[in-house]
Amino acid sequence: MQEALTNVARHAGPEPRATVRIEYGDRELVVQVDDDGTAAPGDGLVPGVGLTGMRERVTALGGRLRAGPRSGGGFSVRAELPLDPLPSADGGTAAGAAGASLEEVS
Repeated sequence: MQEALTNVARHAGPEPRATVRIEYGDRELVVQVDDDGTAAPGDGLVPGVGLTGMRERVTALGGRLRAGPRSGGGFSVRAELPLDPLPSADGGTAAGAAGASLEEVS
């Protein structure tokens, strides 16, 4: 999620503010970065190198990444990561057994 904060500094406009929220439970860790930048609802999501790299890292852990403009303006990136190891084909555990997707935040 460091990349999400870097994107705030690069793309959110002058003097943006970001909020980082971390939630965890028995089965999942969620990290969300929201900014108050210049992105507006209806702006298309154009994944660049940063979002693509985040998606790949989240995928390797069997999680899901959602990113896009927020309904009230600004941008949001949310990573949902499983805390339990994923089962592998041989009955052991392996990261990346399930694919992650990059979804637009609505």
